[in-house]
Parts: sequence; structure tokens; C-alpha cells
Amino acid sequence: MRTVDGRVAGRRGQATRQKLLDCLSEMLSSSPYRDVKVIDVARKAGTSPATFYQYFPDVEGAVLEIAEHMASEGAELTELIEGRSWVGRAGWQTAQELVEGFLDFWKRHDAILRVVDLGAAEGDKRFYKIRMKILNSVNTSLADAVAGLQAKGRVDKDVNPAAMAGSLVTMLAAAASHQKGFTSWGVKQAELKPNLALLVHLGVTGKKPTR
Repeated sequence: MRTVDGRVAGRRGQATRQKLLDCLSEMLSSSPYRDVKVIDVARKAGTSPATFYQYFPDVEGAVLEIAEHMASEGAELTELIEGRSWVGRAGWQTAQELVEGFLDFWKRHDAILRVVDLGAAEGDKRFYKIRMKILNSVNTSLADAVAGLQAKGRVDKDVNPAAMAGSLVTMLAAAASHQKGFTSWGVKQAELKPNLALLVHLGVTGKKPTR
């Protein structure tokens, strides 16, 4: 672990650095990203702006670090699909667990994901790459699942596995980032998940699930 000027950070320095990241994460969950200033993060962490700048070039640099760490955790989403069956009742279970895991991941990292989405939408390639890293952890496995079923004659040959997987992942990401908004439509969380799972199952297998 190194400081901005290349020096190796000691144990105490690493602890201070992590505290700054933790405080920034906490602030992002309650304040708009653009309103978060270095002086506020430093004050919350009980240190000075000069100390902040020892470890990060600016707030954006620290945010990117939090986002990178979050994206690496996104690998857990791959485990929800890889090697799982999409046939019969097992397929319905796979679809349900994918939706459950995806929504939970988004909820857990809601604050930083909002910043990542904002940066990606504004054309910042660094944030775009992080967003794609998360989505790819699901997209690639879903495309493989569709292609595998297609090879066995279980899915229509006209279906494009990559296009189907991309559409499903985009739908999941949009629904996950809009979870609070569903309540204004009279949709409860317990109702959202099985309906999303139904769409995922239909998309991957082309069939209604066996329940």
C-alpha cells in the first residue's frame, strides 16, 4: 500500500487510509456525490485534508478505489449462474436465486453504484469499465447458459445468446437501481422478485418455469 508520492504506508497509515474510505462510503449514502468535499471527509475521519491528500489525489480518486473494490466483489454474482441447471424445477430455482442475489448486491452497494452509474452516463471510461465489470460477471455466464441450451435443442436457434443475456442483465440492473421506486407503483419487494425471476427464466429457456 503506497501513498500518492510513492512511499510505502505503514500499518498506522493503512488504518488511516481505510478510515477515510469508510467515512467517504458512509457520506455517499447520505449526501449527493458532488456535495462531498475533502475537508468534510477528513473531518469525519478525525484527520486533516493534508492527510487525505497523502493517500488520494481527490475525492473522485478515493471513490474509484471504493468502486473497484465493490466491482471485485461482483464476482460472487457469477457463482449464482455458473454450473447451475436451467432445466425443470432446478431452472426456476436458478432464476430466483440469480434475481435475489443481484438485487441484494445492488442494495448492499447502492450508494457507490449510484456514483458509478452517474460517472458512466457522463462518459467517464473509468466508471464505465467498473460498471461493465459488474454486469459482465452475470452477462457472460447467462450467454453461456443460453448457448448451452441452444446446442441441446432446448432453445430456438434464432435466439442470439449474447443479445438475450445483455437484455436480461440490463433489465436486472435497471430494476435493481429502481427498487425503491417500485413501491410508488404499489409493488412490494416480495412481489418484484418472482416476477423478475419469471422474465429471466423465460429469456434463458424460452419456457414458463416448472414450479
